[in-house]
Amino acid sequence: MAPVKPEFTPRMEGLDALRGFALFGLFIVHMPELFELYWAHPVTDPAQLIWHDVIFTVFAGKAFALLALCFGVSFVIIMDRSAQKGVDFTGRFVWRLTILFLIGCAHAVWYRGDVLQVLAVMGLFLLPFYRVKSNAVVAAIGVLLLLQPLMWVHIISGLNGADWANQPLKFWSAEIPEVYLSGGFAETIAMNISDGHAFKWLFMYESGRLSQILGLSLIGMVLGRIGFFREPVRFSGERLTGLVIAFVAAIGLYFSRGSIADLMPATEAMFMPKSLFSAFLSSLFDLSVMTVLMLGFMSLYYSFAHKALNVLAPAGRMTLTLYVAQSLMFVPVFYGYGLGMHATMTQSEAVLIGLAAFAAQVAFAHLWFKAFLYGPLEWLWRAATYLTVKVPFTKSKTP
Repeated sequence: MAPVKPEFTPRMEGLDALRGFALFGLFIVHMPELFELYWAHPVTDPAQLIWHDVIFTVFAGKAFALLALCFGVSFVIIMDRSAQKGVDFTGRFVWRLTILFLIGCAHAVWYRGDVLQVLAVMGLFLLPFYRVKSNAVVAAIGVLLLLQPLMWVHIISGLNGADWANQPLKFWSAEIPEVYLSGGFAETIAMNISDGHAFKWLFMYESGRLSQILGLSLIGMVLGRIGFFREPVRFSGERLTGLVIAFVAAIGLYFSRGSIADLMPATEAMFMPKSLFSAFLSSLFDLSVMTVLMLGFMSLYYSFAHKALNVLAPAGRMTLTLYVAQSLMFVPVFYGYGLGMHATMTQSEAVLIGLAAFAAQVAFAHLWFKAFLYGPLEWLWRAATYLTVKVPFTKSKTP
């Protein structure tokens, strides 16, 4: 097979920087969350709770959502570039997602919270929508999915007295496996393989994350199609208007979602509709904050903060490598088979270490791209996609 040429199409560095920002948000949540072990012994010290609450209010559920939106943008860019060359990339993209899923499976053996598997599976649902030429239709379906239609079926069924709809969600009763807290390495790996996958998919489904991922990916598709990141100047007014609307919505939901949730009738036997309605309002809050983060970041990026925020662009070019590296490094720090610091590290320490670690990753990315065209896992993903190792990896040196 002939060597696969690297992409020489000018990169959208704003999108790279945004993806790097999303990776930062995901990591800075994982650190005080102690890579999922926080819930074994939640913090009660008020000073430490401030650290926890600020990070979770700003980034928890929002960074992941932003990553899903970027995934949709990247999807349409890849498909369009191939289409411009007269190549239908559909089959190759299915194989590309298969490779991502396999990487996710390997990662999930180490850390059950892996999101690569989920993105890979949900990416398959984007393919039929690529054939839909109307951006309005795609965007409308995306918004519908963000409004959690299955959750509303559950709520309405519960209000009508359906017994199944008034049963607690299964992931509510899940506890942190003791093996993660005090078990050995082999036991932890075995737990990840046997129960970790099932719990993750259960949570993603019951919490409405699957619907949200697909909805945001479709919105990302539309943003990619209309050139939102390719022609930033053309959308400066829309960015500012959207930022103001999202900010007002976020503030309003932050202060009123509790009282709005109280409008939903509830009894001892019919408690799920109110619980689900509260979860729905929380998802709207997360989406509004995510929109503030995205539009705020892009507005600053294309103004006076461009140079500072563009520092994140190299990290955004190797998010797969850096994402996996984060868990490879810190899961042993917190889990029982390693340093077991889940019970001793404070929230402030976790956040500060996370900031330092991510800064080191950004520095590493800058150094890496001085010599290489792709991140290590990005190169592996590309080579596996085309079933050849003849994918240029190092930058050619000019005499």
